[in-house]
Amino acid sequence: MKKWQKRVLWLIGVIAALILVALFYIKTITYTPTTAAIESAEKATVENGTLAFKGDQEKPALIFYQGALVENTSYSIWAKKVAEAGFSVYLVKEPLNLAVLGQNKAETIIQSNHLTSYVIGGHSLGGVMASRFAAEQMKDNELKGVFFLASYPDEKGSLKSFQGQVLSLTGSKDGVLNWDAYNKAKKYLPEQTMYHEISGGNHAGFGSYGEQKGDKSAQVNNDEQQEWIAYQLIEWLKTIN
Repeated sequence: MKKWQKRVLWLIGVIAALILVALFYIKTITYTPTTAAIESAEKATVENGTLAFKGDQEKPALIFYQGALVENTSYSIWAKKVAEAGFSVYLVKEPLNLAVLGQNKAETIIQSNHLTSYVIGGHSLGGVMASRFAAEQMKDNELKGVFFLASYPDEKGSLKSFQGQVLSLTGSKDGVLNWDAYNKAKKYLPEQTMYHEISGGNHAGFGSYGEQKGDKSAQVNNDEQQEWIAYQLIEWLKTIN
């Protein structure tokens, strides 16, 4: 074997090792669902990693992008409650649990389930990426609304001219959300946007995966925040024709 070939093989080996180390590290810092969330997920069917809680096909479906490094199963508690109210919920499984790597994952769900009416949203980074997807679909009649859980759109995901319904949910004890950026991002939202805040709720409480680094302690328990999220989403979905 020639010297340059040995060097190429050595370089390939180093790159492969670095990738494995990176994947292992990402795995160790990923937030995993609580037992309660796992039990709720048992009511869902799995479609290529996406958890599907089926409801009434005549009602708008809800497509959800997970927060960064949070397993999608972590959102199963409120998702199950929303589905029980008749609205199908699809908790998207993003590559490496990072929505930034799968902005258009919703397309597969829409096409494979023949959705003719849907809303899309996400938690934290997931909401940012969901808004970018929505911004590209605003002229489609199938898109009825966009929602944000402790999240906001950026310039690429501007919904300023969106005619559908928009919902923004936050927690007063959120220590992870960049509040300055959140308030500035309101310029990218339409006038009909509805804002609701849960007193004592925090960032991690929008899912069920335990404490999150940098977050503040919630003053409501996770069950209460899950109930509140489900209630707000259901009431909002009822306004969508």
